[in-house]
Amino acid sequence: MTMMKAAVLVKPGRFEIEERPIPKPGRGEVLIRITRTGICGTDIHIFHGHYAAESLPMIPGHEFTGRIQALGEGVEGLTVGGKVVVDTNVGCGRCYWCRRNEILNCPDMKQMGIHADGGFCEYMVVPARLVIPAPEHIPDEVLALTEPLACVVRAARKARVRFGQSVLVMGAGPIGNLHVQLMRTIGAAPIIVTDLSEDRVRMAVKGGADIGVSDPAQLTEAVMQATDGRGTDIVIESVGNLALYSQAQRLMRKGGHLAFFGLTGPEEALPMPILDTILRENSAKGSVAGMGEDMHDALTLLVHGRIDTAPFTGATYALEDIQSAFDSFADRPMDLKTQIVMGAT
Repeated sequence: MTMMKAAVLVKPGRFEIEERPIPKPGRGEVLIRITRTGICGTDIHIFHGHYAAESLPMIPGHEFTGRIQALGEGVEGLTVGGKVVVDTNVGCGRCYWCRRNEILNCPDMKQMGIHADGGFCEYMVVPARLVIPAPEHIPDEVLALTEPLACVVRAARKARVRFGQSVLVMGAGPIGNLHVQLMRTIGAAPIIVTDLSEDRVRMAVKGGADIGVSDPAQLTEAVMQATDGRGTDIVIESVGNLALYSQAQRLMRKGGHLAFFGLTGPEEALPMPILDTILRENSAKGSVAGMGEDMHDALTLLVHGRIDTAPFTGATYALEDIQSAFDSFADRPMDLKTQIVMGAT
């Protein structure tokens, strides 16, 4: 075989399936035969032209798993045929930010599937240093969840969540549901989740939330009742809605923490009550992508069954049907994740 199929987003809203030469790995690189790639909320933003439009035409996709097909010169410690996942954040590896595992701040940073071609294709060349071997017995549909779970792991790490802390998760979509499950694993309590979708709230409660709220008018009362009137220790905004970010400031306790996670438009700004923030000693920190040890930790959690992956692995489409998968995405709210299947494993 010398050719492969690739789903190229040629312009916002339009994929084309192209035949392309299978790339060859250079020195320090690995050729991966991709088996599954998940659709991320970021991919949906790219599809609609709201993000990374300057990168088009491009092969999106950054939540992928597969098997090593070939090793480039000088690659050691990896085995042809082995299952792997990939850290898709490519930094220079030498600068101040890379040394601190803050690769998104590297001046030379590129993310596979966002700034460069990604995983909606059959074969892909990646730097060997970013390849993480995975156990053979873990299904591909589970391994494809490593990257989104790593994003959630990083957010929890930055928020320094501890057992017994109260947490409000705003948004019960795929990432919101992962936040809930990870909070449960860490030992946070109580966990409150809110979303306009009653069905998604029910899924989040089934996944570990103690309290679910689908009526915005009831959220403040529910939070205050659950926290003896203090507000929660931590609020995670996982939607990307300016009004929710503003509300989050009012729902965390004095000395609480606001985790900025949901992506907003580039021009949207949140008014911060400076004096109140100072006097209450509140904090906030942004987080968006998992990298480095976040990926390793996420894989460990999946390997040892700490996450119920069943709600995230039910919807699959063939690569040739990727246009339908994206076109119908908004009409399938109960499909927390959709994965594109590249071929037999």
